[in-house]
Amino acid sequence: MSTAHTSVAHALIQAVRQQDFGSTPDAMRAGQPVQAFPNIDLAVVRFAPAAAPRWANVMFSREHPQGVAAAIEAQAGPLLGVRFDADLQGAGGVSVAWQPGADWQQLPWQLLHGSGPLRMVAPYPASLLKLMVAVGLGLAVDAGRATWPQVLPTLEPMITVSDNDATDQCVMLLHHTGMVDTLNQRLQQATLHTLQLNRTTSAGGWRNGQGSGVGHIHMTAWDTVRLLWLLDADAPPAPWLPAGHAPLLQPTTRDGLRALLARQQLDEILSSGALRDVPGWVPGLPDAPAFAHKTGTTENYASDAGIVKLGSTHYLVALLSNLGSRYAPHERCATTWRLPALGAAVHRLMESHP
Repeated sequence: MSTAHTSVAHALIQAVRQQDFGSTPDAMRAGQPVQAFPNIDLAVVRFAPAAAPRWANVMFSREHPQGVAAAIEAQAGPLLGVRFDADLQGAGGVSVAWQPGADWQQLPWQLLHGSGPLRMVAPYPASLLKLMVAVGLGLAVDAGRATWPQVLPTLEPMITVSDNDATDQCVMLLHHTGMVDTLNQRLQQATLHTLQLNRTTSAGGWRNGQGSGVGHIHMTAWDTVRLLWLLDADAPPAPWLPAGHAPLLQPTTRDGLRALLARQQLDEILSSGALRDVPGWVPGLPDAPAFAHKTGTTENYASDAGIVKLGSTHYLVALLSNLGSRYAPHERCATTWRLPALGAAVHRLMESHP
């Protein structure tokens, strides 16, 4: 990793450490601090005028509480030396890895992707997975198997307010147009190996109780920011792909999806504008439309990823974690205030880092 990328990674690690995630109260422990350091997978790519892009991916977990910077192939290619294990779903759809007292030495981990000395468990992306569904519908539009007016009535609420009923319809349409396998193949062809939409059903099933969800649908921060790179018309060409590589989405479709991300109404994880009137409010990243993004949250998970464009500041950010609503300080919050605080720290870094 070059000195410039190493500098960004070091600053990101410091930003995470400053939030003291190890002392986060856990409702499953009656408000006591977390039993084990949470999993935090954070990646950024910064674009600047007259300068080469800079990037980093840092990871924290109970096995790496001080944080590690992942090695990345030259030209922003895949990670090197990282083994991602898939999240686990137990009986009744329980996310067993994140329960108090879970013994990771006894859990039946399965390889998601990669190999090497650094092992990370990839937290379920929650509703961030809807970004992949949206890309799949974009592929259907570009292939002439659907039209934008046909997909927009369900695509928009799936993205902007994370409507689950709309997601059912979008997943059903993916199957109806025969685009599920195509989506997974296109993601693999773009070397986004950890982005996998598996075990969804033709009836629109994508949840745990429908045989999908945790353990079957996967995302990681680095591959997610590289997906966003392919959706960002203002970004330079993706350097890890060969010249002349076919675009993931045609420009009109790509820009339509970016516009939906910019209409995001759930600024509540890395950004926090939707929670301004909640006691103890902590500011985060700029809200939409400056942050064109998609969030995901459940009791056990919180994720957020998008494109930030504000004045001359332009970057991509993705975060996946197991810091869901059980760590929230208020019933309206999706997660701990530590995540928007981290978002604010990332934004300061991206504004100021040379």
